[in-house]
This record gives sequence, C-alpha cells and structure tokens, in this order.
Amino acid sequence: MSYAETHEHHHDDHDHKPTGLGRWLFSTNHKDIGTMYLVFALIMFFIGGAMAMVVRAELFQPGMQYVDPQFFNAMTTMHALVMIFGVIMPAGVGLANWMVPMMIGAPDMALPRMNNMSFWILPFAFTMLLATFFMEGGAPAGGWTMYPPLITQLGDGFPFLIFTVHFLGVSSIMGAINIIATIFNMRAPGMGFMQLPLFVWTWIITAFLLIASMPVLAGAVTMLLTDKYFGTSFFIAAGGGDPVMFQHIFWFFGHPEVYILILPAFGIVSQIIPTFSRKPLFGYESMVYATAAIAFLSFFVWAHHMFTVGMPLAGELFFMYATMSIAVPTGVKVFNWIATMWRGAMTFETPMLFALSFVILFSIGGFSGLMLGITPADFQYHDTYFVVAHFHYVLVTGALFALMAGAYFWLPKWTGHMYDEKLGQLHFWLSVISVNVLFFPQHFLGLAGMPRRIPDYAVQFTEWNMISSVGGFVFGISQLLFVWVIVKCVREGKKADEQVWEGARGLEWTLPSPPPFHTFTIPPKVDEATAHS
Repeated sequence: MSYAETHEHHHDDHDHKPTGLGRWLFSTNHKDIGTMYLVFALIMFFIGGAMAMVVRAELFQPGMQYVDPQFFNAMTTMHALVMIFGVIMPAGVGLANWMVPMMIGAPDMALPRMNNMSFWILPFAFTMLLATFFMEGGAPAGGWTMYPPLITQLGDGFPFLIFTVHFLGVSSIMGAINIIATIFNMRAPGMGFMQLPLFVWTWIITAFLLIASMPVLAGAVTMLLTDKYFGTSFFIAAGGGDPVMFQHIFWFFGHPEVYILILPAFGIVSQIIPTFSRKPLFGYESMVYATAAIAFLSFFVWAHHMFTVGMPLAGELFFMYATMSIAVPTGVKVFNWIATMWRGAMTFETPMLFALSFVILFSIGGFSGLMLGITPADFQYHDTYFVVAHFHYVLVTGALFALMAGAYFWLPKWTGHMYDEKLGQLHFWLSVISVNVLFFPQHFLGLAGMPRRIPDYAVQFTEWNMISSVGGFVFGISQLLFVWVIVKCVREGKKADEQVWEGARGLEWTLPSPPPFHTFTIPPKVDEATAHS
C-alpha cells in the first residue's frame, strides 16, 4: 500500500507550507534547505565555470592575450576554491538533505535549526571570498592549496580568505553532525544499518570524514594567519619554521577531502545502476565495507601529493604502497557496479547515461591517479598538466557527473514533473564528448612537460591547448542546457507518478511525487521489500 493511500487524511493537517521569503530564510524543512543548497551550488557552478573560461581563453594560444599573470593566477585559484567548496560539497549536502530523511523514513533532519544555519553560512562566506577581487592586492592567487610563503604575500584579501575557509569548515561540520544524528537516531522501525540504501551509507562515512578532517584545515590556515599578523613562525624558515610542514598539515586534510567529494557520488551511482539494470545491487555488504576501507585508508596517503619535497626514501615507499592499496576497495566498487549491470534488463535514460559515463571516466581518473602514486614516475608528472587532467577526470567526470545523474534521477520525485528526456540526452552527449575534448589532451601536455598554473607556454604545446580550450567552451555552454532542462521540468513537465522509474526501490519511491511538505508523519514499517535490495 502506498504512502498516498495510507496517509490521505493526514494531508489536510500536515501540508501547511510557510509562504513568501520567510519560507526560505527561516526554513527548517529538509526539502527546502536541500533545494537551497542545490540552487546555491548551481549558481556557484556558473561563477566557477566563468573563471575556468577565462583560464582556457588565455591558454588558447601562447603569449599573453587577455589578462595579466596575476589575474590569471587568481582565476585558477578562485576557480578551484569555488568549485570544490561552493559546488561539489554543497551539492552533495543538498542531495543528502533532500534524500536521506526520505530514504530512512524520517520526518525531517534531526537538527533542523542547525540545518538552516549551516546553509546560510555559505552565501556569506562566498560573498566574502569573491569580495577579495575588489581589495588591495586582489584575490588569492597562490593556488587553492594556499602554500606559504606565496599565499602570505596576498594583500588585504588574506584574512578574508582565511575567514572564508573557517566559515566553510563550520558549515560542513554542522551539516555532518546533522546527517550522523539523523541516520543514527531517526531510521524507520525495522531498518537496521545493513538495510540502509548505499547513498545513506556513503553519507554516514563522508560525515565522519568531514568531522575528522575539517578542523585540520582550520588549524593550518589559522597558523598562516598568525604567521602573517601575529609574529609566529610556523612556516617561516627564517624564524625556524618549515613551509613543508604546511603541506603535511594541508594534505592530511586534503586527501580525506578528495573522498568527501567522491564518496557521495559513489552512493548516487549505487542507487541509479541497480534501478536501470532492474536488479538488486551486486555485493551490497562488500560495497559498504569497501566505502569504509577507502575512508580509513584516506588518512594514510596524504604525502603522495608531496613526493618531490625531499622526503626520506622510507617515507616515499610507505606513501606509494599505501596509495596503491586504495585501488583495491575502489576496484571492488567498480567490479560490483559492472556485475550489477551484467545480464540486467538495462535501459539508458539520462541518469543511467551519466552513471555509466561516471564508471568509465572516473576509472580513467583512477588509473592516472595510480600512475601519479608511483614515486619515481611522479617526479616526472608532478606539477604538470598530467595532474590537472587526473583530478579533473575524478572531480568533473566523477563527482560532477554523478551529481548530474542524481539530479536527473530525483528531479521527477522532487518536482512531480518529468524532465524532457530528449533534452536530457542531448545535454549528456554534449557534456560527455566536450569534457573529454577538454581534459584528455591535458594528459599529453603534461607528459610533454607543460607545467600547471602558467598563463603562457612554449609554442610546441599550442595545438593540444587549442583543442582543450574548444572542448572547455563547448562544455561550459552545454551546461546552460542543463538549467533549461530543470526550468522546463519544473514549469511544464508531464506529471510523474510516485514510482517514477520502473525498477526503483526504497522508501522514497513509496511517497507521492512531489512528496508532501512534511514527509513521514507516521514512521513507515520497513520490510525486505522496502529495504535497499
């Protein structure tokens, strides 16, 4: 029996929505807050994308064309900060806000007021960050990693950068605590941990990673702040400090951060592939353990970002082998996704296309990551465009494509309308072709020796840079189609039923589309049919 049939008489009492601006400013409803996170991430996506377009326009030909080197460096730095902290992370939290309570049969998040606050910190933080463009000395231009001594030479924008990072950390930690409290305390009766959908599992693990790693970043940037303004010498060699210590502290945060960005993507793909394969997920338990193993190992590999700093050989060997070991649980996940599809009754709607391209293209990013993890080879690849190609395959065709897959997958559930499948597929094909034209040539540039973060380059790199820039502009423009698909879906899409996708299983698909403002006012009873399988 569906939610709609059982709870028909409750709708009159429980579906009162607040209206107007107050609904959004003071919202404690997980769906509204999830929507705000997702809209915020989409806006930041275009801001960060515009910065990337400046970079690609400048690199279309050798020589300085449009911007000066300082502004070019500010563009690369701000592009990374906006995309990581303003797009991928908030979009993941937005999906968690929307879907986790619905997937576990909870009425809302456990700490709704804190939920509101954790969102509203973000627009203020990014306003502060973007305001640095108008300050003496300009925006941060020392790379998103904020390595000293370069970053401490930033002008008036420096404390604003540090405070922004603190705000983002506070927002992330609050969101993570909320997600953990919700999943641990508000599951529907009968739903054990091993019946949770994989998206929920990946978010439990991601939330613990956030709580463990964000304070490390806060510590590192606070030390930068005191070095610049309060006379300390944590990272100043002249005062007995060590700039390489910053790299150790930063990457101890930075590597778990990589998995904070990608684990929710694994969760989304683990929901989509079984749905469109019409089969239960292959090896559910091994997927849970593999996710936990990836998170655990992520704390032991940080110095693979630093092979060229002059580490002792024993350290280089340790970090090389530790890095390779992460490939094992990741390989388990890829194998399980492929095994899920094996002999399934597969169909290729837009969410499945994005999920499939995720599996293939993320694997390319994984393989290039293994290449970078081999110490002697990394001496050659380090700080070249090969690294740029590697992490964009992980974060664009990995995290971003999975987020888009999730948006297409759940959009009919959120809005009650189907999106235009033809337009969705057009968006997919434009994106997947252009993203490879954009990033694949960067492997060749890196192997040929082109350094990253340079505004000008030697003439022999011209052709691949031109091809890469063309791919970049096509990719950027095709994302406008994504916005149009969403707008068209909300306005005029045909009515979606509660199931939406044949083969979709789980509590969220028992709710009407769109779900009522207050979801599970009476907890649903969980049995084998509504569990993850």
